[in-house]
Amino acid sequence: MPKSKPHDPAQFEGESHLNLLSEPGAITIEAAAEAEGTADGKPKLPRFTMVAYTGGPMRIAGWRFPVVVDLAGMAIPSQNRPIRFGHDMQSGVGHTQNIRIEDGRLLAAGVVSRDTAAAREIVVSARNGFPWQASIGASVEEFEFIKENQKAIVNGREFAGPINVVRKSLLGEISFVDLGADGQTSASVAAKASSLQQEEKHMDDSNKAVDANQDAATDNNAPATPTNTEPKPATKVEAQYDGPSAEQIRAEALAESNRINEIRRHCDGQYSEIEARAIREGWTTDRCQAEVALEALRRSRPKAPAAHFRDNTLSGATLEAACLLTAGLEQVDQIFDGPTIEAASRRFRGGIGLQELLLEAAWANGYTGRNFRDSRSVLRFAFRPELEAGFSTIDIGGILSNVANKFLLDGFFSVERTWRNICATRNVSDFKTVTSYRLIGADQYEQVAPGGELKHGTLGNEQYTNKADTYGLMLSIDRRDIINDDLGAITTVPRKLGRGSGLKINDIFWATFLNNSTFFSAGNKNYISGADTVLSIDGLTKGEVTFMDQVDPEGKPIGIMPAILLVTTALSAVGSQLYKSMELRDTTASTKYPVSNPHQGKFRVEVSRYLSNSQYTGNSSKAWYLLAEPGDLPVIEVAFLNGQESPTIETADADFSVLGVQMRGYHDFGVGLQDPRAARVQAFPFTWHRGEIVAA
Repeated sequence: MPKSKPHDPAQFEGESHLNLLSEPGAITIEAAAEAEGTADGKPKLPRFTMVAYTGGPMRIAGWRFPVVVDLAGMAIPSQNRPIRFGHDMQSGVGHTQNIRIEDGRLLAAGVVSRDTAAAREIVVSARNGFPWQASIGASVEEFEFIKENQKAIVNGREFAGPINVVRKSLLGEISFVDLGADGQTSASVAAKASSLQQEEKHMDDSNKAVDANQDAATDNNAPATPTNTEPKPATKVEAQYDGPSAEQIRAEALAESNRINEIRRHCDGQYSEIEARAIREGWTTDRCQAEVALEALRRSRPKAPAAHFRDNTLSGATLEAACLLTAGLEQVDQIFDGPTIEAASRRFRGGIGLQELLLEAAWANGYTGRNFRDSRSVLRFAFRPELEAGFSTIDIGGILSNVANKFLLDGFFSVERTWRNICATRNVSDFKTVTSYRLIGADQYEQVAPGGELKHGTLGNEQYTNKADTYGLMLSIDRRDIINDDLGAITTVPRKLGRGSGLKINDIFWATFLNNSTFFSAGNKNYISGADTVLSIDGLTKGEVTFMDQVDPEGKPIGIMPAILLVTTALSAVGSQLYKSMELRDTTASTKYPVSNPHQGKFRVEVSRYLSNSQYTGNSSKAWYLLAEPGDLPVIEVAFLNGQESPTIETADADFSVLGVQMRGYHDFGVGLQDPRAARVQAFPFTWHRGEIVAA
């Protein structure tokens, strides 16, 4: 799913600040008696614990769809965060001492440490039974929009779209508010005991019991058992507590937990609807047992034989999506719509095998067999249904070709592609030789006479040819792959075909480029050699000067600038230094060298391992090339039939003598050298002298 920034108007209108109300939460404020104090003489402060956020969807002002905050992506700057009333900076209440994420919820505990009217109102109202709610203030750094018919797992729960999922957020503060998102949150007040140990024990016991009750209600869709249903009258804060004791709370929570466990035991995973209703509506175990017995009696009655019909809604797109999901292809949701992906996932939950794919296609095309035992008939119906039933609803050849093409490019792009960065491309419509002419003599515009007549340019003898040919290979998914039910064969074979195409175009391209003894020559004034042309600042400068001093047939500058430095693998590091380094130093005592690099950032470096490979005529580990941009003046051109730069793959049933599926890949292209003035080549000649290589 693509990530969106909070200001994306397509999702909501409003600021990036979230005020999320607990849904439902639990807040407990334990107020210290006025006469109590700590050992150092300071008064004890009222403490609070809260479920600040339950991890569920919330309706937030300014957001079009519900919002779920992914607590795994929430940053908590520190354990001490401000506690306020209604997110008002002027209405401070206290601060947190402990913030933690537990079971997909945001929990907080701290003290009422501010001496403000808001703080006093919070404590007194909570003691009187007012059901305070919690709300978190967080800034949104990144969120994800889950579309309709899509799902996402957040905070350990699954949510269906449309919904916004805040993936990254920063916790700012937590506030007490008087109105929650659903009006069901509650708070209670408990007075402290005489010692700090008793205070902490009571707070922990009460909070655990409330959390246990809340978890049980959330897990089973049942309402939480309230810990304090009646508001208490305002009284002075004393060491006295009118609500249920910790033992009573624990006993109620234990009884509810035992009731739920008994209901689940009676339903035994076979009566999910009864189980959910019994937990939600608070049934006794006896009533649940009676309902289960009645349902079991209904199910035991004899039923009419079920009629089985083949699923005629299965489409080729569903099968194709199932193949891609099984093969683990990323971004399948960008290829198919939600209903197609959902249908494929539901129909083939464990993934689809090669036999199952062929059977589904054969069944859709009229095959009546029940299994793959008669494999030849399955293949016949899957690939050539018109010979058997006279109709076809599933094109298995098209499905396999579409799936294979997704993996074909993986192999094609896995090999070196330097050739694509230094060549021009041409679109040809057939396999005939095409000729390019260059205007000479009248290349330049001429002044238009008063009568408005334009002069004609002339086509000279400078012409360059190219021609596309077909290169291809056939591979098979044989009987062993089909018997082994290996769906991976339809991904492995296309990758091999794609890689084969990539290697072939490299082979043709570099064989043409390096067989250049007449193209790069002193006569064409695009070739320099000698010890002073080794790739360095001086050598590159000499090549640049030679390139820029080129002239057209009339002796005028051609006006083309060099842009690409093509080097071998051995010269890759030197080329990168010349392109990137601002300074190049020579520390030898006998050499004076300027530290600045005049060629820094001037020529883009391209590296090819083919330049020095001994299998190609004209190879050299020392040679380097200075080229113009292909769009300005191409030194070499690649022609593609109908502009198709990637190979094509086709799938069919194998010949009668072979049991299997055949795949063929082919690519139509041609390579031709173009204008010699678009390049300068340097060769560093050497001879063998007394067992060592020296400059010629």
